[in-house]
Amino acid sequence: MRYVDQLPCAIQEENNVTIPMPDGVQLSARIWRPTASDAEPVPAVLEYIPYRKNDLTSTRDAVHHPYIAGHGYACVRVDVRGTGESEGVLLDEYLEQEQTDAETVLAWLAEQPWCDGSTGMMGISWGAFAALQVAARRPPSLRAICISSFTDDRYADDMHYLGGAMLSDNLAEAGTMFAYATCPPDPAVVGERWREMWHERLDAARPWVLEWLRHQQRDDYWRHASLSEDYSALRCPVLASSGWADGYSNAVTRLLSHVDVPRKGLIGPWSHKLPHLGEPGPAIGYLQEVVRWWDHWLKGVDNGAMDGPMLKAWMQESVPPSTAYEERPGRWVGEPSWPSPNIGESSFPLLDGTLAMPDEDRQQEDRVHTVQSPLSVGQFAGKWASYNAPPDLPYDQREEDGGSLVFQTAPLDRRMEILGAPSVIVEVSANAPLAQLNVRLSDVAPDGRSTRVTYGVLNLAYRDGEEAPEALEPGRRYRVRVPLHSVAQVFPAGHRVRLSLSTSYWPLVWPAPEPVLLSVYEQGSSLTLPVRPTDVPQDAALPPFGEPEGCAPPAVTRLSEPEQAWTVSRNLVDYRSVLDIVKDRGLQRYEANGIETGLRAREQYSWVGEDFGSVRGESAWEMRFRRPDWDVRVETRTVLTSDEDDFHVDATLDGYEAGRRVFSRTWNERIPRENV
Repeated sequence: MRYVDQLPCAIQEENNVTIPMPDGVQLSARIWRPTASDAEPVPAVLEYIPYRKNDLTSTRDAVHHPYIAGHGYACVRVDVRGTGESEGVLLDEYLEQEQTDAETVLAWLAEQPWCDGSTGMMGISWGAFAALQVAARRPPSLRAICISSFTDDRYADDMHYLGGAMLSDNLAEAGTMFAYATCPPDPAVVGERWREMWHERLDAARPWVLEWLRHQQRDDYWRHASLSEDYSALRCPVLASSGWADGYSNAVTRLLSHVDVPRKGLIGPWSHKLPHLGEPGPAIGYLQEVVRWWDHWLKGVDNGAMDGPMLKAWMQESVPPSTAYEERPGRWVGEPSWPSPNIGESSFPLLDGTLAMPDEDRQQEDRVHTVQSPLSVGQFAGKWASYNAPPDLPYDQREEDGGSLVFQTAPLDRRMEILGAPSVIVEVSANAPLAQLNVRLSDVAPDGRSTRVTYGVLNLAYRDGEEAPEALEPGRRYRVRVPLHSVAQVFPAGHRVRLSLSTSYWPLVWPAPEPVLLSVYEQGSSLTLPVRPTDVPQDAALPPFGEPEGCAPPAVTRLSEPEQAWTVSRNLVDYRSVLDIVKDRGLQRYEANGIETGLRAREQYSWVGEDFGSVRGESAWEMRFRRPDWDVRVETRTVLTSDEDDFHVDATLDGYEAGRRVFSRTWNERIPRENV
């Protein structure tokens, strides 16, 4: 990252600006804008998230908001209602109240004397969700959005459910927000009423996983704020980005395919990070691209922002398996539209226990294979969405393949590149009414090491779609299609393509209610890959991205060392296995306001032998905020277990002031399983 201290515009910063809502609640904002904007109004750009602008995101915010402001914009960072210093309570994600608040904020911005009446929205993750959801409501001032790591489909392609199966991130994200929604405002900003505001948040709190478990199927809860329900609702230009190591890469190409507005897509090798902070690298000069986008769509500058390919993607070279990479070797490729005319589908049939090449002239017979995977398949799967800290990418797949049904090609005689979403069509039968089919695509090196390229999940009750899941008839044969996550990947000559099928993928995916024996029939079964030519001439003409730039972050003093861990263990006495994840930021002080913060999160996923009723997930958080005259701590803990009929949630919330517990609540609830 190159830190820039000379920008086209001198800027000023306003902290803790209040923005009134119609019901009297005040939202808290931080604003960076050109000093000349009082006399020469500029467009305003909003980032709207619940992660505390005065401390936890202040370092990150100070890198990109002043940079964009220094190029002639009013950058506004608002804490969502009930977070940071904003009044009210936060009860769930993406509620109607949150979106109407955002519309009010945009209208307020457009009316300010330093704003020319035009606005944009930007952000990553929650901020990107907010921008896309609000844009679909068409507020009159909103001219364009820049979004990273988002989804247009809250049910089928978010961290809650995938292919009708529940992800363990449904628990993990609920644990995250259980903690964030119960943190106190800063007394130095809101005064003595901080304690009243904090206790209002504590009193209103509940484990969000309870609501998410009450909606195990696509219904109006998930349809709300999902652009996929009506792509025509989006009428403003969009710059959309994500990373292949993130969980949200599918949404970029899906958006390019379905919306009819000026649009650009960008997918790098990154985890859940903004592209100028991208890990694995290479990171790019994303903020320069953002400024160019705003200049074109908010100021009307004819700067070629829409020139070049619709999609730029990082074509990843083959790498050995690792849970983290500093850099992913590869190159940028460009597609003029999406779907792309450069990409064709190649079918690899399941044949004689192998994955046959598309041009092999052999008759596919109806051989049958069976698999009943142990619960240990999935312990090296990594996270649904990588954050790259702790290292959380999938590890060598050979141990996973020991409990899977494996089909692979002969060594490739030439280099093959894919770009897009692979898919598998397979004919199956099962001995139980509820079953999963988990599919992995791997790059197998000549020495046998196996690197997962992408994967897909299907709860077989959802084989005919998400609207009307139906249990299987044991023994009956079904033809199903499993889409895999989009990817750009090189398979070198001499490597093999491996397809692995398993009936469990725990703890990434919550298991079916009981073990399942799955039969897979070769006849009619195949893998389809989106194959791209290796020598598209336009790729060489792509201009390079600039070096990552931003403003220097403010001073932060580390008071204790961070800790991170990702540990897989198995006790061969009682057969208990555990995946233990620790993410501890350590204690640090923000010198600008003297706030000291500590954040420690721990996830544990455990099981015993092949007892599907023993699976257990736990998310525990501790968050601390203090100054010499102020010391507050929030501790949350959520435990999720299940049996054949129900999910069980046991949760606790404790609030401490000056070391004394001042709030405590416990939840013990049972929620029926619905074809999950």
